[in-house]
Amino acid sequence: MSRAVKIALLLLVAVVVVVIIGVAWYFFIRDDSEPPLELTPTTTGADGSAGPSTTGGDPAGGESPDGDWIVSRESAAGDAVSVVGYRVTEKLARLPARSDAVGRTELVAGTLTVEGTSITAVEVTADLTGLESDVDRRDESLTSKGLETDTFPEANFTLTEPIELGEVPATGEDVSVTAVGDLTLHGVTRSVEVAIDARWSADESGEEIEVVGSTPIVMADYDIEPPSVGGIVDVDDNGTMEFQLFFTRA
Repeated sequence: MSRAVKIALLLLVAVVVVVIIGVAWYFFIRDDSEPPLELTPTTTGADGSAGPSTTGGDPAGGESPDGDWIVSRESAAGDAVSVVGYRVTEKLARLPARSDAVGRTELVAGTLTVEGTSITAVEVTADLTGLESDVDRRDESLTSKGLETDTFPEANFTLTEPIELGEVPATGEDVSVTAVGDLTLHGVTRSVEVAIDARWSADESGEEIEVVGSTPIVMADYDIEPPSVGGIVDVDDNGTMEFQLFFTRA
């Protein structure tokens, strides 16, 4: 083989590698992922200060969030939807580039019970077949890799210890607590601690409890093998489960 042919082949290989990396970057690890979930912003007063978007009580006359609640598809104001999802880090093999991959499903059902100053029951189920990210190929791969949603279509969280609030929260007040419960994912159930921010509100839009939270996930704990795309795109062996839920009176 002549020197010119060898050089031409090396150049061709280099071009192919660059194209493959470019395609992998475009289809998998572009850094345009959704930001972490957080409580919806409160209204801003005339003086520019932030204030709770509430009227100081339940429009129906209640004075506490006592009772049973169910997950609503969207917020009372209609400006956000209930979601459960994942956040993991992807990278191109042998390159330092890293990016968050975020997928979320709006197919969520659940219940919550408040008794006095305690949250005594929580049950949430997410249909993982509805997970969507910014990349269709990533979503399609999860049906048979990683979460294997064709085989394990649901994730479930059940509270196992009451959440003590200390006092009845005021409407519009942000509360930070930790929920201890059983998370079932990929057919495996583990006890987890979930960091939660919550707010009970009541205004002209209606009454609701908004809950935002997250918990770290080690894939091996749930018998999940981190997906890899042809050895080009690799996923870290740990990630985060995150959610934003809007509850209305049952």
